[in-house]
Amino acid sequence: MYAIIETGGKQYRVSEGDTIKIEKIDDKETVTFDSVVMVADGDNISFGNPYLSSAKVSADVMGTSKARKVLVFKQKLRKNHRKLRGHRQQYTSVKISKIQVN
Repeated sequence: MYAIIETGGKQYRVSEGDTIKIEKIDDKETVTFDSVVMVADGDNISFGNPYLSSAKVSADVMGTSKARKVLVFKQKLRKNHRKLRGHRQQYTSVKISKIQVN
């Protein structure tokens, strides 16, 4: 059984026991995703319009951290103009504990 959830403007394919990295959320011990786009259980596939109202995905928060640094370098030719900026995106690791379909 797997589900497709939407959080932070992105969609993730999850099943029970998976660990995923999502956009940073507030410090909680557990989180419930109500925006479930699709649930598949063998040959039974349910789609939402846009979300399934009868499906929920529960997850345990493992912790928050930062991703690797991304460097952005900008330069204008023949103008002696250079910029170097870095960015580290924050994320939250969650472990999927249960997929509920009523």
